[in-house]
Amino acid sequence: MTFFETFIDTIDVFLQGMLLTFQLTVVSVFIAIFIGLFFAFMKISKVKVLEIIADLYIFIVRGTPLIVQIFIFYFGLTELDISGFWSVVLGLAFHNGAYIAEIFRGTIQSIDKGQMEAGRSLGMSNGLTMRRIILPQAFRRALPPMGNQFIIALKDSSLASFIGMFELFSVATTLGSNNFDYMTYLLIVAVYYLVLVLFFSMIVNLVEKRMSLSD
Repeated sequence: MTFFETFIDTIDVFLQGMLLTFQLTVVSVFIAIFIGLFFAFMKISKVKVLEIIADLYIFIVRGTPLIVQIFIFYFGLTELDISGFWSVVLGLAFHNGAYIAEIFRGTIQSIDKGQMEAGRSLGMSNGLTMRRIILPQAFRRALPPMGNQFIIALKDSSLASFIGMFELFSVATTLGSNNFDYMTYLLIVAVYYLVLVLFFSMIVNLVEKRMSLSD
């Protein structure tokens, strides 16, 4: 059977795996955005204890492999009757949150401090100024690196296969094992990942252009 024939014959099962990969990525990044924003505020706060906690969190994430973090969440949370899906999602969110925290910290601090002072001069509180003036600009600047982080999270979701999640990579290795032809199925799954990355890159570029036009 040729590569093209195998590709066509396995579309259904690969699409199921792609759906799970998509769900793992989107849900985990959505949660990671809130985690990242939370720790970014801790990093830029003037409370030393909060800065230390944020630095420790980021150090732990950067200093340990993602697969170890996923296994810790999986074996820790499944004992609490939390499903494998949510264990992986929270593990990915925990990991990506640290990098997103640094993205938000950098973009928030890149906004001219005069804008905070201007908001305060109009009678706004620090929180209101941050929400209405600083954060909208910071989110715009964060979009390109956030797009890159999303793509990284998409590819990192393949590690879910090590705990039995039937996502894209797991589909490829399972079919390769059953048919004694790993190379064909690994090439096929590479095509699916490339399509997903291209699709999301186009979306990010489109949103960036829309925002640049609105500016």
